[in-house]
Amino acid sequence: MSKSAAGFFILALLSGILHLSLFQDSMVTLPLIACGVFSVLFVLALIAGRKIKFDPVLR
Repeated sequence: MSKSAAGFFILALLSGILHLSLFQDSMVTLPLIACGVFSVLFVLALIAGRKIKFDPVLR
C-alpha cells in the first residue's frame, strides 16, 4: 500500500468515526460526504499503486 493510499484510508476512517460520534440520525453530513470521497480516493490510489507490467510480444 502506498503512502497516499494509507493516508486516504486513515482520513476515511477518521471522518467516518466523526460522523458516527457526532450525528445519531441517518442524515447526510459533511463528514459522511468526506468519508465517501476519501474512500473513492483510497480505491483509486490502490489501483494506481499497482505495478502492472505490460509486455506485448511484437513479432
